[in-house]
Amino acid sequence: MTPREALERGAQELALGLREETRERLLAYLALMAKWNKTYNLTAVRDPLAMVSHHLLDSLAALPHLAMPPSGALADVGSGAGLPGIPLAIVRPDWKVALAEASGKKAAFLRQATIELGLRNAEVHEGRVESWRPAERFPVVISRAFARLAQFARACAHLVTREGCLVAMKGALRPDELAEMAAWRCAAVALRVPFLDAARHLVICRRDEALAAA
Repeated sequence: MTPREALERGAQELALGLREETRERLLAYLALMAKWNKTYNLTAVRDPLAMVSHHLLDSLAALPHLAMPPSGALADVGSGAGLPGIPLAIVRPDWKVALAEASGKKAAFLRQATIELGLRNAEVHEGRVESWRPAERFPVVISRAFARLAQFARACAHLVTREGCLVAMKGALRPDELAEMAAWRCAAVALRVPFLDAARHLVICRRDEALAAA
């Protein structure tokens, strides 16, 4: 199976209905990542087929669970090589996607990727998220890079609108992490990622209004 075939089959399983132009841009993103990976070590996954499942399809599996209005705004914090932010920006050109990354080398890749892929709806913020003060907060702040939910919340709560949510992409679900989120109401969703034989979960956390009002 080629990466193109894997992407087509995976998108069908996820019921995404991607246009040909969108699939081409997703594959171009993988090619760009593979090129830069030789120097910048963006990802440990180097096999082209594994990159489709571990990067593209894993990112896009979250898409049906991201409740956002049309022309909404999303921040991908600790974006690294642009995951999940770049695949989401490619598939949802109506969303504004901010890619936040502290590493200068990775931020340089993100800037080049948005240029080469023609992502007018994506922008890069270089620096630590703890000190980032964007002009407007985001309805959705997502990450698959933070070690624990509580760390994610402490670092990024100020980026989320009052009604918005933190979304953590996780592997196996750890109940002790959920127990640490006392000021948030969290719901975990099991994801099935095509061609990926591993546990994947999406943890969606919203502020506990009862606690906030106390």
